[in-house]
Amino acid sequence: MAISTQPTEGRWSSRWLFVLAAAGSAVGLGNIWKFPYIAGENGGGAFVLIYLVCVAFVGAPIMISEVLLGRKGRASPINVMRSLARQAGASARWSFVGWMGVLAGILILSYYAVIAGWALNYVWLTASGTFNAASAQVATSTFDQLQQDPVQMVAWHSLFILITIWIVARGVSRGLETAIRWFMPLLFVLLLVLLGYSASSGGFAQGWAFMFDFNWDVVGPETWLIAMGQAFFTLSLGMGTMMAYGAYVPDDSNIGSTVLTIVALDTFVAVAAGLAIFPLVFVNGLEVGQGPGLMFVTLPLAFGQLPMGAVFGTVFFVLVSFAAITSAISLTEPAIAFVVEEYNAQRSRVAISLGVFCWLLGLGTVFSFNIWADAKPLFGLNFFELVDQLSQNIMLPLGGLLIALFAVWVLPQNIVREQLEVRSDGVMLLWRIVGGIVAPLGVAAVFVYTLLPLFTG
Repeated sequence: MAISTQPTEGRWSSRWLFVLAAAGSAVGLGNIWKFPYIAGENGGGAFVLIYLVCVAFVGAPIMISEVLLGRKGRASPINVMRSLARQAGASARWSFVGWMGVLAGILILSYYAVIAGWALNYVWLTASGTFNAASAQVATSTFDQLQQDPVQMVAWHSLFILITIWIVARGVSRGLETAIRWFMPLLFVLLLVLLGYSASSGGFAQGWAFMFDFNWDVVGPETWLIAMGQAFFTLSLGMGTMMAYGAYVPDDSNIGSTVLTIVALDTFVAVAAGLAIFPLVFVNGLEVGQGPGLMFVTLPLAFGQLPMGAVFGTVFFVLVSFAAITSAISLTEPAIAFVVEEYNAQRSRVAISLGVFCWLLGLGTVFSFNIWADAKPLFGLNFFELVDQLSQNIMLPLGGLLIALFAVWVLPQNIVREQLEVRSDGVMLLWRIVGGIVAPLGVAAVFVYTLLPLFTG
């Protein structure tokens, strides 16, 4: 079967649309419920500095690699890897990287849609005043009841999948671009509104100190591994998403500066989210934490105690929902682009088929919180935990590692020079050192660090 070398859906209409789309992919639940907490717990300002170093030497080089491969190949990740390997005289087995990315995206979307469905539910709950002056017991029991009710979980999971597939079925210009044009500016506006509300809450100084006071005493080798992991995972790397989006990047866009803009926006959202969240937590004397407990128990409780809390709590969960949708639509693109190219299929039909598959797979995650909670077939993990470990901790780091190695050591240097607009031999040497040695070693360290607990118990 012939390999398509042209994108089936055209191009982003501008560099900024690609920036917003890629930032939308990177900005997700991890920015909101993970980065602020791990920054505060691992040295505050010291961690933020270490994180920025890791972004510069691990995250950004791998993103640049993905985007340059996508723009050069002008196809889905599977066909990009296959065609560029052929041009380089390398093995066609490099297409395995694309296949792994497609599968990782599908697995992640299947459970991401379940968790994002909780955010949609909490838009309604917060707007209806459920948490107004609520006790900790009410906030906790509301979340527990949601998780223990498979029917309600399936309903919200289904709604999120429907929204995502409706957007991606419409294509790049009518679907992805239209959604990004609206969602990303609104996300930034909502975040700034929440930031202003948090600044006036009375706990802003305490929240700032938690995230930015320098505490070098807690910094050690593990801090660097945590920072490298966050720098890698937060940018949606290793699954081919940036390669798929890169296929639609205009020829006149500078990849290096574009990627740095994306990284800056992603970091801004993570930091601003922390400054919007933790003052509200501290002013109410609540315990800081990360993950679902922070978002679905602690924060609703905090909003419920504050003036106009229902309004701003609703704004917060709308923001979370927007972030989840922009990430979810990017997870579908590698798979959809490949099937459309390979079989000349109608995009809307492919999107619907993918949506149904992800919905069915997502039922396993839904049931992992209730009727299958005690079923732990491998490594003491339930279905959701197993899919999460396989996709996030194995497939993504492995994919990122192989993408970096391919872009630097397999792809002909003249292609790299052309795509990155590099003329200096010194810059090329720096690129090979950072992109081909430092970044892969960083990802390899994260790979080992995240897998070690699985085998050591």
